[in-house]
Amino acid sequence: MNESASTPQEHMTEEKVREALSRVLDPELGKDLVSLGMIKDVSVDGSKVSFSLVLTTPACPLKSQLEQSARHAVLSLPGVKEVIMNVTSSVVGRRIPEAEALLPGVKNIVAVASGKGGVGKSTVAVNIAVALAETGARVGLLDADIYGPTIPLLMGVNKQPEVRDGKLIPVFHDGIHLMSLGFLLSDSSPVIWRGPLVAGAVKQLLGDVRWGELDYLIVDLPPGTGDAQLTLAQSVPLTGVVIVMTPQDVALVIASKALAMFRKMNVPVLGVVENMSYFICPECGKRSDIFNHGGGMEVSKKLGVSFLGEVPLESSICVDGDEGTPTVSSHPNSPQAEAFKNIACATAAQISMLAFRVT
Repeated sequence: MNESASTPQEHMTEEKVREALSRVLDPELGKDLVSLGMIKDVSVDGSKVSFSLVLTTPACPLKSQLEQSARHAVLSLPGVKEVIMNVTSSVVGRRIPEAEALLPGVKNIVAVASGKGGVGKSTVAVNIAVALAETGARVGLLDADIYGPTIPLLMGVNKQPEVRDGKLIPVFHDGIHLMSLGFLLSDSSPVIWRGPLVAGAVKQLLGDVRWGELDYLIVDLPPGTGDAQLTLAQSVPLTGVVIVMTPQDVALVIASKALAMFRKMNVPVLGVVENMSYFICPECGKRSDIFNHGGGMEVSKKLGVSFLGEVPLESSICVDGDEGTPTVSSHPNSPQAEAFKNIACATAAQISMLAFRVT
């Protein structure tokens, strides 16, 4: 027997484990897990290897793929018989000095916008927020559509926020920290404000609210591309914006204008959502493109942004909104809920890619 020979276990080191994991790439971020800082706490005990995989968001759409690839890479090492992998997450944020000063505990401020009203923007914003919260992310939802604040209705909340030490405390409901002008006004109060007053009101809803530590603050913006929306978007330090549209040709033109407005202000466009995209007959299961189809995909291709997904035209989404029970939580296994969840994950992925691209 060759006395110089060593067992494979004796040659196994933490460095070799890291080297193996450095060959596993995150397909979206385009870098390996080690250089991205996603591998922590590596330890070797004979034939057993332990480490933590720290995802950039709990809503990572490639979670299963990354777990499988990381496990396979380590098990492929000679002598390794057991892999213990602890999967956690730490949301990354795009560094914006203005946002850090205004909201020091909030990692990402994400606007949901549309070129016109009536496209389901607020419904999309609510369900994205609920879907992100269900993954374990810390989520806030700000109703900045002060001309027609609908978040209280859509979330089924009607209560006055508390005030502590001169700061408003968000209403906590369904795992989300909520704030809306609708909490502070009576149902019959008209909101007739010009652009600068709108921006000032939203700044107060941001700066005068104790949001705490959040991974994502979803901001439901007013629809349109007028002076008020322009002033408002310039006043809020945004990580990025999601554009909501419907499939019609006219919606394509309007959504393109909204997208161009944000680009002009150097606000990254995270992607496009096509709402009321198609209808599935409950009797025969046949799909019908009632309002045309593919407008969202066409906008995204034409303007070089991501297509985040499409939401079917489904009456239960409207009923859920009227009853204050978001579809993602009230019908979690439905096709429409899955659509919202996929859009939320795609949005989170775009934020992660943007953060690493900037850094």
